[in-house]
Amino acid sequence: MKELYLNHIASLMEVRPWQVENCAVMFADGDTIPFISRYRKEKTGGMDDAAVAEVKHWIDVFTEMDRRKETVLAAIQAAGKLDESLRRRVELCLNATELEDIYLPFKPKRRTRATVAKELGLEPLADVLWTAGPADILREAEKFVGDGIDCVQTALSGARDIVAERLSETADIRENLRVMFRKRWIRASVTKAGKESEEASKYRSYFNFSTPLEKIPSHNLLAILRAQKEGFLNVEIDADPERCSGKIFYDFCQMAGRRPQGENARQIHLACDDAFKRLLEPSVSNDVIREAKEKADIESIRVFGENLRQLLLGAPVGQKNTMAVDPGFRNGCKIACLDSRGELLCHTIIYPHPPQNEKVKSLDAVQEMLQKYSIRAVAVGNGTASRETVEFFRKVRLPQGCSVWTVSEDGASIYSASQVARDEFPDEDVTVRGAVSIGRRLMDPLAELVKIDPKNLGVGQYQHDVDQTLLKEKLDNTVESCVNSVGVNLNTASPYLLSYVAGIGPALASNIVEYRSSNGEFGTREELRKVPRLGEKAFRQCAGFLRIKGGKNPLDDSAVHPEAYGLVDRMASDLGVGIDRLVGNGELCSGIKAENYVDERFGLPTVNDILKELAKPGLDPRESASEFSFADDVRDIGDLRPGMELPGIVTNITAFGAFVDIGLHENGLIHVSQLGPRGTDPSAVLRLHQQIRVRVLDTDLERKRISLAPAGR
Repeated sequence: MKELYLNHIASLMEVRPWQVENCAVMFADGDTIPFISRYRKEKTGGMDDAAVAEVKHWIDVFTEMDRRKETVLAAIQAAGKLDESLRRRVELCLNATELEDIYLPFKPKRRTRATVAKELGLEPLADVLWTAGPADILREAEKFVGDGIDCVQTALSGARDIVAERLSETADIRENLRVMFRKRWIRASVTKAGKESEEASKYRSYFNFSTPLEKIPSHNLLAILRAQKEGFLNVEIDADPERCSGKIFYDFCQMAGRRPQGENARQIHLACDDAFKRLLEPSVSNDVIREAKEKADIESIRVFGENLRQLLLGAPVGQKNTMAVDPGFRNGCKIACLDSRGELLCHTIIYPHPPQNEKVKSLDAVQEMLQKYSIRAVAVGNGTASRETVEFFRKVRLPQGCSVWTVSEDGASIYSASQVARDEFPDEDVTVRGAVSIGRRLMDPLAELVKIDPKNLGVGQYQHDVDQTLLKEKLDNTVESCVNSVGVNLNTASPYLLSYVAGIGPALASNIVEYRSSNGEFGTREELRKVPRLGEKAFRQCAGFLRIKGGKNPLDDSAVHPEAYGLVDRMASDLGVGIDRLVGNGELCSGIKAENYVDERFGLPTVNDILKELAKPGLDPRESASEFSFADDVRDIGDLRPGMELPGIVTNITAFGAFVDIGLHENGLIHVSQLGPRGTDPSAVLRLHQQIRVRVLDTDLERKRISLAPAGR
């Protein structure tokens, strides 16, 4: 990668150029983000996976920009206008908008008023205006009357059209206007369709809305742009036409090196007014709104990514025989019993609620399944009839140590109808698949949720309105980061989970599962080399993130990479013990001096990581699951009173606050203003699925809205 880009990325990220350059080299060599951040810390200066992912993003951005520059230079060359100065401007450009500004005068365009004026031969007259010279423009215009030009004013009008287009295509003028627009206010007003549509009522707080563009919160901007797209709002920047036109005239004089006088000045002023109103205002307004939206997209995607990370790293209950319940009233509660690996043992439907009210029959059926399948955990979906179903299970004689958990159903219906679910359960219907998904989420949220498009997990903010390419990049990186930070059991993982392991992907994941089915469980990581199409490069990337429980080599159940096994052998030999005694022995590990094992291959950060892993091999970074129950005396929004304190679970975090489930159909909102001083990031205060106590501030029965605050504030 060019030094220009390396230095710019380093400046953007406030790191050293060598860190960026090393990452670029490793990416070019096929190394993955998890592998680089975990096993190449000496080369990155200790960057975490988020920083390495950001480097990858910018490398991709500037690689694409280089391709665009080639296209631009070729087009300008073909037009016969490419000189060394212009080439240099293009090559040194670091901003996509600036690059397009440079290209604009040479870009093929549709027929314009300036094109028509040029066809009438008025470009020489426009040149007279453009030079701001002392020539009498009225006398010059007389020379062009005739051959389709009926009078002096027609000639001047055409010349102004040419000048206006030149002004609108001048990069400095465009950027100076953007600077002015960025400091203006953005305004939204309701359209006629908005006034007449009931659907538009959700945007009514924006029907007469204005705020400085630089300060507009991301969720506000995304909301008004969505409403504009739906035809309910008009959105504009309140630019000052007179001031903007004056700025264009000033910039023109700076370029010309002189100030036009008399009629010449009047004609230039008219051209500046026209350039602004007809050509520049719509274009520049779109530019700065697009810029603002890009920032809003980044903020929204950041929040989405953080929420997704917290969701995927939710506390697992673990490998326990589990009863999964998809609750309902009229259609009953779908039950699926799963073994400790999540395999389906049986399924049925019970009807403990109205209108059937088969409570006794349902109790007997559940009691029998609990005993028959040695159930140790009950997962109840949090949808319709959830609270009533949890209360039903309180009347059941649960086996000792068995608990009832409420599990988010978001995305379960999407999964149950997906090809993934059909592949797993070809002979079962969607209701059974949905119940299975609820149970597996309790056992291991990460392993189950990777099967569902993150956009369907209910933890985003305007996810369908943001840049979909950036969103996919962020979500893919987040899922990959979570999977590899936890590690994957090579002998039990589904192909969907394996596909997110560094260096594997869907095709190799399928090959691994097929090999496992044909040859039995893997005994060592080295056996991975026998998997078809899994070469040395893929092995290097994935091996450290795959775990083998109870295998031949205890290091295979740790995050120590096989490339460092020799180093661990040396440590054990120096201590006079075997590998099996060293692994997991914190006391022995604490006596090893890391600096004694540093060499040209393994630096101090890597050796310290190895020692930490040897002391506690395969440590799961996720918290342990904890039980929870809602307040018994709150069943409806009408039961709430200001000042009441309740237990709740955080279900979504946005830039404007956090939504909390307090056991009702409607979630309450803790507005960001209740979480700390102005500028507080809600995701820095609360975590997804965090159990908290909240205080009721207010309720809006008509709009079904509940305002909350953390208890104690």
